[in-house]
Amino acid sequence: MSGSDPNQANKMPSLTRAMLRGARLIPVLTIVDADTAVPLAKALVAGGVRTLEVTLRTAAGADAATAIREQVPDAIVGLGTVLTAADLDLCRERGFHFAFSPGASPALLDAAAKAGIAFVPGIQTASEIMACLEHGFDSMKFFPAVPAGGIAALKALAGPFPNVSFCPTGGISEADTAAWLKLPNVLAVGGSWLAPPDEVARGDWAAITARASRALAALS
Repeated sequence: MSGSDPNQANKMPSLTRAMLRGARLIPVLTIVDADTAVPLAKALVAGGVRTLEVTLRTAAGADAATAIREQVPDAIVGLGTVLTAADLDLCRERGFHFAFSPGASPALLDAAAKAGIAFVPGIQTASEIMACLEHGFDSMKFFPAVPAGGIAALKALAGPFPNVSFCPTGGISEADTAAWLKLPNVLAVGGSWLAPPDEVARGDWAAITARASRALAALS
């Protein structure tokens, strides 16, 4: 995706909402060993979970996401923990589908508004929501969701911001996911619980596939 086309940039909010609505459940993947990236992605896709956020919290993150994009064609892969304009450039240059940030600094919002990327900024407060809206973003990551007030907080924010949609992430468990998705302003839920580190480390891909399949079935 190129930031040089203003028409493409103008389409991004609707494309972002469609991506989140179609995903419903987005695993947050912090990959330590890039060699696990492809089998992990294949396990999640086999369970029906196709939209994958690979965080930049580890040195392996970007290369892991690239391997998934190149070798798992059914996956919709993006970067998480995007903090700078350079991270956005990386996302665009490697052809990832989206980018998530835990926050919304003025510099990052300025860069994202010009980048032509499906970008989901992170928020906790009404003021942060207003800053995102001023830059053209109406789909946001509520992070960290549970410590920041949980379901009650998103219910309260729906009043002054009826046209804003959220992807809550942070502290949400498999048991909580359906309750979050019942909120009218929640399009998708993110969570690290879909791929527990111990299962990834021992290559228990069948367990990850089974969990993904079970989680999606519970939402239908």
